[in-house]
Amino acid sequence: MPLIQVSMLSGRTPEMKEKLIQKLTEATMEALGSNPDSISVILTDVERHDWAKGGVPLSKK
Repeated sequence: MPLIQVSMLSGRTPEMKEKLIQKLTEATMEALGSNPDSISVILTDVERHDWAKGGVPLSKK
């Protein structure tokens, strides 16, 4: 029962997210032989001010 969690910057369309979910599910089925109904995907949108690299929020880069 694979669970895939993806954190990404907000701003992607619902269509882009659906395509990502489909591709992740297909790749997991191929790599692990999992049934698609057993694969869960959680997408988490993160605002630029809540994500930092090198100690600096992305909103300031």
